[in-house]
Amino acid sequence: MANTQSPELANEKSAANAPAPLGKVRWGICALLFFATTTNYIDRAILSVLFPILKHSPADGGLGWTKDDYGTIQTIFSGAYALGLFFAGGFIRRAGIKWGLFWAVVAWTVASRAHGLVAFIDPHASMNVFGQTMLTTVVAFCICRIFLGLSEAANFPAAIAATAEWFPKKERAFATGIFNCGSNVGAMIAPFVVPAIALAWGWSISFYITGILAVIWLVLWAMYYQSPQNHKKLTPAELAFIESDKDEKQPTVKLPWSQFFFRRQTIAFSIGKFLTDPIWWFYLFWVPDFLTEKFKIKVTDSAWPLVVIYTSTTVGSIYGGWLSSHLIKRGWTVNAARKVTMLAFALCVVPAFGAALVSNMWLAVALIALAASAHQGFSANIFTLVSDTVPKQGVSAVTGIGAMAGGIGSMIYQKSVGKILDATHNNYAVPFAIASSAYVIAVLFIHLLLPRLERMKLDNVPTTTGPTPLDP
Repeated sequence: MANTQSPELANEKSAANAPAPLGKVRWGICALLFFATTTNYIDRAILSVLFPILKHSPADGGLGWTKDDYGTIQTIFSGAYALGLFFAGGFIRRAGIKWGLFWAVVAWTVASRAHGLVAFIDPHASMNVFGQTMLTTVVAFCICRIFLGLSEAANFPAAIAATAEWFPKKERAFATGIFNCGSNVGAMIAPFVVPAIALAWGWSISFYITGILAVIWLVLWAMYYQSPQNHKKLTPAELAFIESDKDEKQPTVKLPWSQFFFRRQTIAFSIGKFLTDPIWWFYLFWVPDFLTEKFKIKVTDSAWPLVVIYTSTTVGSIYGGWLSSHLIKRGWTVNAARKVTMLAFALCVVPAFGAALVSNMWLAVALIALAASAHQGFSANIFTLVSDTVPKQGVSAVTGIGAMAGGIGSMIYQKSVGKILDATHNNYAVPFAIASSAYVIAVLFIHLLLPRLERMKLDNVPTTTGPTPLDP
């Protein structure tokens, strides 16, 4: 019998059976996390861009710092950051993602602006600190960096927790790569803007450049962020998509950080961060000085090489998150997709040792850009390991513990770099050699501790999940 159904009726039935529009509210949340990370890294990177100016004598507009002075300041920042990360996960869990990150941004914005007040201190004054004579400008900067590090530590635990709350596993690495891209953009904006401001109006004014951006972010965050269950603009279809990982639906239980500390998942993440975070901070803190010292360029001339480096890291950050997500969609297991992606990026860092050996500046920039870009691709996936293997109520705590380990590693590395450079008359060969090998070692440790990605079993917490292993 011939089908007599009209085309109009067929179209109506097709429209009725079509899936509801998914919505894009979750990507608006991701954009806010991106801009928070951008302001975080602008404030963090200002000092590294200014160091080629501040190491000059006071008569030349600087503060007369040595490499060891600068290494000490960045070591103090790394220590404060590590200490802040020790408490950040618990703070975010208790204050909530929305208000925890809000007050953290307020605190680090105030701390960053306080750096400019050091301009009122006599650059020739000194004091004895633990038996070491230090310029009081160094001590003052150390105090400012303590408050900056403590408050900035909340950004990534909050952002990772927000990503786990707003994205299913299939999109999580890509979303992490996007918001983590803010660190690249922040590090890129600083060298492009700060030297011009410093030379025109003085270095202290440079620390006030992100205040307006932070205020705008605070208003948008307070107005827009809610949990998925409470967000008025979220469609039922998008909420169902966000909650599609049934294996992660667990009762909301507040747990002490000790519940997560000595677990294989936490240890693997922490070792990876301990080995690789110091290398990213080395690129952030020391590359401006490396370019001016090795290639004898002016601080204003370092802007474009630094922009090239940090622009390339944007590609690594987004592509790193996309690659593992793409492999999963093509049928790869989560275990294989994450680890193969991390290994690929780890191998891309190995050529970085050549940056200190080549005589062409742009070749050195290319090697550093490849390594820094690979770091961000690696970072997007190691962060996602946490949300892959840790229940949602523990994501911020484990992220904080691991990032704290990264801060401790950076303390050791930044101080060592300062002493090595003073002892070797600014020879960067050893720091770059260490940087080139750290990621391969990190992947090896992660695989030995987590041969299969298994979800952490929490004590005394009922679960509705299926089998604990995520995949073979």
